[in-house]
Amino acid sequence: MTTTNHPTKWIVRNGVFATGEREGVVRGCMIVDGDTIAYIGTEEPEDARDLPSIDGKGLLFMPGLVNSHGHTAMSLLRGYGDDMVLQEWLQTKMWPMEAKFTSDDVYWGSSLSIVEMLKSGTTTFLDMYDHMDRVAEAVVQSGMRASLTRGVIGLCSQQEQDDKLNDAISFAKNWHGQADGRITVMMSPHAPYTCPPAFIERFVQAAHDLDLPLHTHMSETAAEVEQNVREYGLRPVAHLEKLGFFSRPSMVAHAVHLTDEEIAMLAANRVAVSHNPGSNLKLASGVAKVPQLLKAGVVVSLGTDGAASNNNLDMFEEMRLAALIHKGVSGDPTAVPAAEALRMATLHGAQSLYLDNLGTLEAGMKADFVALDIEQAHFLPRTDYVSHLVYSAAGQDVRHVWVDGIQIVKNRECLTLDEEKIRFEAQSAFEGLLAR
Repeated sequence: MTTTNHPTKWIVRNGVFATGEREGVVRGCMIVDGDTIAYIGTEEPEDARDLPSIDGKGLLFMPGLVNSHGHTAMSLLRGYGDDMVLQEWLQTKMWPMEAKFTSDDVYWGSSLSIVEMLKSGTTTFLDMYDHMDRVAEAVVQSGMRASLTRGVIGLCSQQEQDDKLNDAISFAKNWHGQADGRITVMMSPHAPYTCPPAFIERFVQAAHDLDLPLHTHMSETAAEVEQNVREYGLRPVAHLEKLGFFSRPSMVAHAVHLTDEEIAMLAANRVAVSHNPGSNLKLASGVAKVPQLLKAGVVVSLGTDGAASNNNLDMFEEMRLAALIHKGVSGDPTAVPAAEALRMATLHGAQSLYLDNLGTLEAGMKADFVALDIEQAHFLPRTDYVSHLVYSAAGQDVRHVWVDGIQIVKNRECLTLDEEKIRFEAQSAFEGLLAR
């Protein structure tokens, strides 16, 4: 682990920039001033001549990736339960092990995920879990950006519900806006099938009181939708709308099993969707109707879900899956073009987390960006860099990472974290879970 000095104003010269904007690629320079991109263009401004500089030769710069749904501590359960139906996987593998998690387990599992995400180009992530103070600690140390949520299952006594809600409120009050604004908070009842209606309504009220967005799992499996209809007489979208969930800015994860009416309802309520193609495929939950959601105007972002159901946190893989599977399912090769998949992983990710100054490389946006080594066979010939990012690249191609204009990965080394210690402690934490 090393540290580096960070000039407040500096320039990248000789760069190729996949901006995430619709014009695509800029060849030229980018000026960073503090935590913000001050300029990007083909011509270098005259007053930039004496700025400290980085030579961008051989590198492709792009906005930092945004992982809009996950459970970072679940990296400790990677490979522990595979090739299973979701409910069986949860009830026989995940929930019994997660019940043993200590706050230290959460800290080391989250730290392991943060290392993996940073080194594969993710600069912002959403986390839904327990012991969230420890996750926040790891975020502070890493220099990353995160939207953190205390996920709450409400299948418990009234007293336990009260305690969990109070914990979520306390966490939000303590951490929203911390780490120089890199940490934001959402309120997160786990799912309509794990939280009684009255409990969800209390979360909605808390979100109003705290002026925070809401996040939940929704319509991940057909069985979950059927259960909702059996118990409450409504499919999950109408159920959440009735409970006032969409009266707040809100984002739902998965949204695999939707009708056309539900898609229209999400669009009308401006609900964002985190599409998790890898996890949904692995658990055989289905394929979300992403082309229809996009056509309706819904903001669709990308998430990996936890490493126990993916089993990696490489957002390049999610981009490629999102671009490919909808072509295959629909028979339409234009269903999710490469440029759209890139926006889903960057700009739409930021929008789904209600962060309005992230996701593209343009003046005025936060200086969260990554650089890939394009002096490799799979980036040739120099045809379409956006295509290469989505269809050819992988997380291992990332060489450098900046958040708020500060470099936190250099030549694939984390500058803020002791990766060797984190790997050791994470393995020890898993062995401790097995022994309990």
